[in-house]
Amino acid sequence: MTAIEPNVVPFASPAAAGGDPYVTTPVAYDAILLASFGGPEGQEDVIPFLRNVTRGRGIPDERLEEVAHHYRHFGGVSPINGQNRVLKEALEKALAARGIDLPVYWGNRNWGPYLEDVLPEASANGHTTLLAFATSAYSSFSSCRQYREDFARVLTDTGLGETVTIDKIRPFYDHPGFVEAFEAGVRESVQGYLDQGFAPTEIQVLFSTHSIPTADAERSGARDIDWGEGGAYAAQHLAVSEWTMEQVRAAVPGAAGVPWELVYQSRSGPASQPWLEPDVCDVIAELPARGRKAVIVVPVGFMSDHMEVLWDLDTEAAEAAEEAGLAFVRTPTPGVREAFVEGIVDLIEERLQGRPNAERPHVTDLPGAFDVCRPGCCENVRAGFKPAAAGIAP
Repeated sequence: MTAIEPNVVPFASPAAAGGDPYVTTPVAYDAILLASFGGPEGQEDVIPFLRNVTRGRGIPDERLEEVAHHYRHFGGVSPINGQNRVLKEALEKALAARGIDLPVYWGNRNWGPYLEDVLPEASANGHTTLLAFATSAYSSFSSCRQYREDFARVLTDTGLGETVTIDKIRPFYDHPGFVEAFEAGVRESVQGYLDQGFAPTEIQVLFSTHSIPTADAERSGARDIDWGEGGAYAAQHLAVSEWTMEQVRAAVPGAAGVPWELVYQSRSGPASQPWLEPDVCDVIAELPARGRKAVIVVPVGFMSDHMEVLWDLDTEAAEAAEEAGLAFVRTPTPGVREAFVEGIVDLIEERLQGRPNAERPHVTDLPGAFDVCRPGCCENVRAGFKPAAAGIAP
């Protein structure tokens, strides 16, 4: 690969290659890349999939099998691939309805269809200026930089790095189309509990997201912004949760007294490694002592109902609520709701048109939803920096 000059973005379109945080020059993208995590689609896929997820960490199959039971419970099938097929179709229809003639390619990091197969296919079809939409809304290593590193790795390994460019859509955690599902779900759930006779202070709203190592959280987002404890990852979730509750309290009489909290789930690291806390199930167990009788769990960190939602929330959190004697509701994820799919098209149009940042819709006042990630953004302290697309080289 050609050596990268300082402050130049590798594998980027000419408009993004200079490293400006926001790309305000229209770019003639010729395809959309829907990039996702991937998941097994049968019992025989489960362990090979988990080997892919944990590659390089030397975890034996016996330990992987301890995680595999989540997938085995659902026949060895993760719902994420099926959900992405539906999302791809919905996105294609929404693009066509707006007169945007761009094909949508779908590639995964950890299971088929692999990015390694999809990017050569796109190139062979003459599509070499790609705009990627990764199915994760927030800033962190696992939710943003790891995708960008995989883009760079695949472009390098396939020899396409000199001919194919990949830009990435900004973090979309506070785009109106993404947050609409959470606001609607909390509003309906709070109103439902109030209608059943629960007092506002007897209802607890828990906004839940995937826990990550504390060291990764502290390094999430641009380095020159003071995000506070937990870095950009925690700040973004807190801001979206707070905005959601503000909307609910304004819309639902009596909702002003309903408390809320940000919690975490799906921890997978060793006990010796600090991860973001508190855990959703631990908090649920404490709620009766706080005088709560009903809980609303909001999967604010998740785009669709994949395994972490179906198992960790619909199964484990629901069981924790039952053991605590609490009424339980889990609100919807964005999935393929019309507002969300149209929001993705809005995000695509931002880059096609080179729309200035001041004209881009958002519901929080947080900075940092950059088109081009800043130097040192979202470092993985265990593995260090690797080449990454859509960001300035550290």
